[in-house]
Amino acid sequence: MLVFLSPVFLAVLLAMAIFERGPAFYGHARIGLGGHSFKCLKFRSMIVNSDEVLRELLASNPAAAREWAATRKLRNDPRVTWFGKFLRKSSLDELPQLFNVLKGEMSLVGPRPVTADELERYDLARVHYLRARPGVTGLWQVTGRSNTSYKRRVELDKAYALRWSFFGDISIILRTVPALLSSSGAV
Repeated sequence: MLVFLSPVFLAVLLAMAIFERGPAFYGHARIGLGGHSFKCLKFRSMIVNSDEVLRELLASNPAAAREWAATRKLRNDPRVTWFGKFLRKSSLDELPQLFNVLKGEMSLVGPRPVTADELERYDLARVHYLRARPGVTGLWQVTGRSNTSYKRRVELDKAYALRWSFFGDISIILRTVPALLSSSGAV
Protein backbone atom coordinates (compact mmCIF):
# COMPACT_ATOMS: atom_id res chain seq x y z
CA MET A 1 0.00 0.00 0.00
CA LEU A 2 2.85 2.38 0.79
CA VAL A 3 4.35 1.92 -2.68
CA PHE A 4 0.95 2.31 -4.34
CA LEU A 5 0.17 5.42 -2.27
CA SER A 6 3.63 6.99 -2.56
CA PRO A 7 2.46 9.55 -5.19
CA VAL A 8 -0.24 10.69 -2.76
CA PHE A 9 2.33 10.97 0.04
CA LEU A 10 4.59 13.04 -2.21
CA ALA A 11 1.73 15.31 -3.30
CA VAL A 12 0.70 15.97 0.31
CA LEU A 13 4.31 16.61 1.35
CA LEU A 14 4.77 19.04 -1.55
CA ALA A 15 1.53 20.87 -0.74
CA MET A 16 2.52 21.11 2.92
CA ALA A 17 5.92 22.51 1.99
CA ILE A 18 4.19 25.19 -0.11
CA PHE A 19 1.19 26.07 2.10
CA GLU A 20 2.13 25.22 5.69
CA ARG A 21 4.79 26.27 8.17
CA GLY A 22 6.34 23.66 10.43
CA PRO A 23 6.79 19.90 10.30
CA ALA A 24 4.74 17.79 7.90
CA PHE A 25 4.27 14.92 10.36
CA TYR A 26 2.85 14.78 13.84
CA GLY A 27 3.18 11.91 16.29
CA HIS A 28 0.56 11.82 19.03
CA ALA A 29 0.85 9.44 22.01
CA ARG A 30 -1.79 6.71 21.78
CA ILE A 31 -2.36 3.47 23.66
CA GLY A 32 -2.00 0.23 21.76
CA LEU A 33 -2.11 -3.52 22.26
CA GLY A 34 -1.58 -4.50 25.88
CA GLY A 35 -1.47 -0.86 27.04
CA HIS A 36 1.78 0.02 25.29
CA SER A 37 2.13 3.67 24.31
CA PHE A 38 3.21 4.58 20.78
CA LYS A 39 3.39 7.67 18.57
CA CYS A 40 0.46 7.52 16.15
CA LEU A 41 1.68 9.24 13.00
CA LYS A 42 -0.37 11.70 10.96
CA PHE A 43 0.17 14.47 8.50
CA ARG A 44 -0.01 17.58 10.68
CA SER A 45 -3.39 19.26 10.27
CA MET A 46 -3.15 21.76 13.13
CA ILE A 47 -1.13 24.83 13.94
CA VAL A 48 2.20 24.13 15.61
CA ASN A 49 1.16 25.40 19.10
CA SER A 50 -2.19 23.57 19.08
CA ASP A 51 -1.95 22.23 22.65
CA GLU A 52 -1.51 25.73 24.06
CA VAL A 53 -4.37 27.09 21.93
CA LEU A 54 -6.65 24.25 23.10
CA ARG A 55 -5.91 24.94 26.77
CA GLU A 56 -6.70 28.65 26.32
CA LEU A 57 -9.87 27.93 24.34
CA LEU A 58 -11.25 25.45 26.88
CA ALA A 59 -10.49 27.83 29.74
CA SER A 60 -12.24 30.78 28.06
CA ASN A 61 -15.11 29.11 26.17
CA PRO A 62 -17.56 27.01 28.28
CA ALA A 63 -19.42 25.72 25.20
CA ALA A 64 -16.18 24.46 23.65
CA ALA A 65 -15.16 22.92 26.99
CA ARG A 66 -18.49 21.03 27.16
CA GLU A 67 -18.14 19.81 23.57
CA TRP A 68 -14.56 18.68 24.21
CA ALA A 69 -15.56 16.89 27.43
CA ALA A 70 -18.38 15.05 25.66
CA THR A 71 -16.67 14.07 22.39
CA ARG A 72 -12.93 14.83 22.63
CA LYS A 73 -13.43 16.76 19.37
CA LEU A 74 -14.43 20.29 18.35
CA ARG A 75 -16.61 20.77 15.28
CA ASN A 76 -15.19 24.27 14.64
CA ASP A 77 -11.68 23.69 15.90
CA PRO A 78 -9.61 26.89 15.56
CA ARG A 79 -6.39 24.86 15.71
CA VAL A 80 -7.01 23.18 12.34
CA THR A 81 -5.31 24.90 9.39
CA TRP A 82 -7.13 25.47 6.09
CA PHE A 83 -5.05 22.72 4.43
CA GLY A 84 -5.54 20.57 7.53
CA LYS A 85 -9.31 20.78 6.99
CA PHE A 86 -8.82 19.28 3.54
CA LEU A 87 -6.52 16.57 4.93
CA ARG A 88 -9.05 15.64 7.61
CA LYS A 89 -12.10 15.75 5.35
CA SER A 90 -10.34 13.42 2.89
CA SER A 91 -8.74 11.36 5.72
CA LEU A 92 -5.37 11.86 4.01
CA ASP A 93 -4.00 13.02 7.37
CA GLU A 94 -4.08 9.39 8.50
CA LEU A 95 -1.97 7.89 5.69
CA PRO A 96 1.26 7.97 7.76
CA GLN A 97 -0.35 5.45 10.10
CA LEU A 98 0.66 2.85 7.52
CA PHE A 99 4.18 3.25 8.98
CA ASN A 100 2.69 2.39 12.41
CA VAL A 101 1.27 -0.75 10.77
CA LEU A 102 4.72 -1.66 9.42
CA LYS A 103 6.20 -1.20 12.91
CA GLY A 104 3.54 -3.52 14.39
CA GLU A 105 2.00 -0.78 16.57
CA MET A 106 -1.25 -0.71 14.60
CA SER A 107 -3.13 -2.90 12.16
CA LEU A 108 -5.09 -1.96 9.06
CA VAL A 109 -8.35 -2.70 10.91
CA GLY A 110 -9.00 -2.36 14.62
CA PRO A 111 -10.36 -0.09 17.32
CA ARG A 112 -9.83 3.65 16.97
CA PRO A 113 -6.40 4.60 18.45
CA VAL A 114 -7.08 6.47 21.70
CA THR A 115 -5.07 8.56 24.14
CA ALA A 116 -4.46 7.55 27.75
CA ASP A 117 -7.08 10.12 28.86
CA GLU A 118 -9.65 8.66 26.48
CA LEU A 119 -8.93 5.10 27.62
CA GLU A 120 -9.98 6.14 31.13
CA ARG A 121 -13.49 6.75 29.71
CA TYR A 122 -13.67 3.13 28.48
CA ASP A 123 -14.30 1.80 32.01
CA LEU A 124 -14.77 -2.00 31.78
CA ALA A 125 -14.55 -1.92 27.96
CA ARG A 126 -10.86 -1.00 28.43
CA VAL A 127 -10.01 -4.70 28.78
CA HIS A 128 -11.43 -5.42 25.34
CA TYR A 129 -9.77 -2.39 23.73
CA LEU A 130 -6.35 -3.49 25.02
CA ARG A 131 -6.77 -6.93 23.39
CA ALA A 132 -6.51 -5.55 19.85
CA ARG A 133 -4.08 -3.40 17.91
CA PRO A 134 -5.62 -0.03 17.02
CA GLY A 135 -6.52 0.20 13.36
CA VAL A 136 -6.12 2.70 10.56
CA THR A 137 -9.78 1.92 9.91
CA GLY A 138 -12.41 0.19 11.98
CA LEU A 139 -16.04 -0.06 12.92
CA TRP A 140 -16.16 3.54 14.18
CA GLN A 141 -14.74 4.87 10.91
CA VAL A 142 -17.36 3.05 8.80
CA THR A 143 -20.27 3.67 11.18
CA GLY A 144 -20.62 7.43 11.22
CA ARG A 145 -17.27 8.63 12.61
CA SER A 146 -17.77 11.92 14.47
CA ASN A 147 -21.53 11.73 13.91
CA THR A 148 -21.67 9.10 16.67
CA SER A 149 -21.58 9.66 20.44
CA TYR A 150 -18.48 8.88 22.44
CA LYS A 151 -20.38 6.09 24.20
CA ARG A 152 -21.16 4.56 20.79
CA ARG A 153 -17.48 4.77 19.80
CA VAL A 154 -16.56 2.76 22.90
CA GLU A 155 -19.30 0.20 22.13
CA LEU A 156 -17.99 -0.19 18.57
CA ASP A 157 -14.41 -0.72 19.77
CA LYS A 158 -15.58 -3.32 22.28
CA ALA A 159 -17.72 -5.07 19.66
CA TYR A 160 -14.76 -5.23 17.28
CA ALA A 161 -12.49 -6.79 19.90
CA LEU A 162 -15.13 -9.33 20.95
CA ARG A 163 -16.15 -10.37 17.43
CA TRP A 164 -12.91 -10.10 15.48
CA SER A 165 -12.74 -12.21 12.33
CA PHE A 166 -10.76 -12.17 9.11
CA PHE A 167 -13.92 -11.75 7.03
CA GLY A 168 -15.11 -9.01 9.38
CA ASP A 169 -11.87 -7.12 8.67
CA ILE A 170 -12.35 -7.58 4.92
CA SER A 171 -15.89 -6.21 5.26
CA ILE A 172 -14.64 -3.15 7.17
CA ILE A 173 -11.92 -2.51 4.56
CA LEU A 174 -14.51 -2.67 1.78
CA ARG A 175 -16.85 -0.34 3.70
CA THR A 176 -13.99 2.12 4.32
CA VAL A 177 -13.81 3.21 0.67
CA PRO A 178 -17.42 4.50 0.51
CA ALA A 179 -17.02 6.06 3.99
CA LEU A 180 -13.94 7.96 2.81
CA LEU A 181 -15.59 9.07 -0.40
CA SER A 182 -18.64 10.40 1.42
CA SER A 183 -16.46 12.05 4.10
CA SER A 184 -19.53 11.96 6.34
CA GLY A 185 -18.58 12.55 9.96
CA ALA A 186 -15.05 13.68 9.14
CA VAL A 187 -13.93 16.44 11.51
